[in-house]
Amino acid sequence: MEQQDFEKIFDQYKQQSTQQAQKEAGPSNPDGKEEFVAVRKNDDGDIIAFKTSSGRELDYITALNEAKAGEIAHVDVFHKYGRDIIRSEPDGIKENNLDRLPEF
Repeated sequence: MEQQDFEKIFDQYKQQSTQQAQKEAGPSNPDGKEEFVAVRKNDDGDIIAFKTSSGRELDYITALNEAKAGEIAHVDVFHKYGRDIIRSEPDGIKENNLDRLPEF
């Protein structure tokens, strides 16, 4: 029986999934809305502020209100732990998750 490189096969599978997710995500921002491009975290690693594509720096509450109003692209607001929380749209692309954005 031939030895297979399971790791290599799985890596190819993940790469194809990422490429497909990017295709399915469609145009990056067709409405021209602001996007979060960087985050500020506290000592516990919690996101406490956001920097937008236009350079604005928003505290968490302001960002939450703008996200709820649909003014920020590629984010969702959901209710968990008794409060509203901002998260990136689940699109299968880890690199654009809010927690992975650069810090400012």
